[in-house]
Amino acid sequence: MERRFDQQLDELKQDLLKMGGAVEESIEQAVRALVDRDDELVQAVLEGGKKIDDWEIGIEESCLKVFATQGPMASDLRLLACILKINEDLERINDEAVNIVQRAEVLNKMPLLKPLIDIPRMSELAQSMVKDALDAFVRRDVDLARDVGQRDEELDLLRDQIFRELLTYMHAPSIGPDTIDRGIYLILVSRHLERIGDHASNIAENVAFLVEGRIVRHQKEEWWEENDS
Repeated sequence: MERRFDQQLDELKQDLLKMGGAVEESIEQAVRALVDRDDELVQAVLEGGKKIDDWEIGIEESCLKVFATQGPMASDLRLLACILKINEDLERINDEAVNIVQRAEVLNKMPLLKPLIDIPRMSELAQSMVKDALDAFVRRDVDLARDVGQRDEELDLLRDQIFRELLTYMHAPSIGPDTIDRGIYLILVSRHLERIGDHASNIAENVAFLVEGRIVRHQKEEWWEENDS
């Protein structure tokens, strides 16, 4: 029975990591669909999003089955709780990637407003945060998890920079057709990427709960500073 329980936990972790890899790819493809103006990638992300939704439901059902049949205690209980929470955040990250390609689908039919430089930078940062948050979970690395949380501030700064720059374009005297619409859509893309960072931070915070049994959700800044102490 104990070996079967350990096998179930290992299978759940592996499923979660596979889902995480699919979500990372979804973010990358969503932004590439926008930058390369690639409608085939738009469809790929939309179709992949539906599969990830099904994946999320499957992991949740498996977790609940283990809760009901195995009666986990102590660290195993914390692990299952973390898997459930991370599973939910990964699904929401996938939702944000789908939101991005929905904006790309509209923008790709319009003239390019400006070269896209900071949005790809935001995407790379957000992807790295998701990857490192999952690595921190697997390795039970609290320091790496704190580092992910600290990077969220850098993502916020990039979002604000994009917002200010696009406002300048939207208020330019020589404003062209659909300029405001295009600017708003790009601002929304930056907001979706910023939300991906928030969910990656949530995943990282679960590592503190898994390893130390601490809930740091409302003491983020204090928790981050422990890395420097």
